[in-house]
Amino acid sequence: MSFFISDAMAQSAGAPAGGGLEGLILPIGLIIMLYFLMIRPQMKRQKEHKKMVEALSKGDEVQTEGGMMGKIIELGENFVVLEIAEGVEVKFRRASVASVMPKGTLKEL
Repeated sequence: MSFFISDAMAQSAGAPAGGGLEGLILPIGLIIMLYFLMIRPQMKRQKEHKKMVEALSKGDEVQTEGGMMGKIIELGENFVVLEIAEGVEVKFRRASVASVMPKGTLKEL
């Protein structure tokens, strides 16, 4: 039956058995690239967003993640009330505010 399966060649006695440090260079390099290209920029964006949300004040004109634009008329610890039209008030989570618009943006629309 040995004609179906070729005999295994014995490894020479002088060759090292494992890859050692060379085998770890590629995975470590990939982890470092992943950190600098994906994880670090995302953490930076999260810090900037948290800082922006904490700095919200009454009268700011903001845009939510859903695209609604309005003026903040009431602030709570976790919620904001936006006036999106004359007499129309909507309550949003404070973290759903995507950006603060320059003053007068709503009048231009």
